[in-house]
Amino acid sequence: MGKIVAVALAVLLVAVGGVWTLQGLGYLEGSSMTGSTLWATVGPIVAAFGVALGYVAIRGPRKRQ
Repeated sequence: MGKIVAVALAVLLVAVGGVWTLQGLGYLEGSSMTGSTLWATVGPIVAAFGVALGYVAIRGPRKRQ
């Protein structure tokens, strides 16, 4: 069950990070976040965290030898 939750959270983080990036760059309008360099910076960081979480969740923990 934990793996499914982690993958779902990873997908959500990538989607939110992508939306924040597009808003920060001015491609998605209609928000106070539009055109803000803060969101153009925070968005890719959140998306990258989501990708890393998804990778770890799918791959599983590393085993020591």
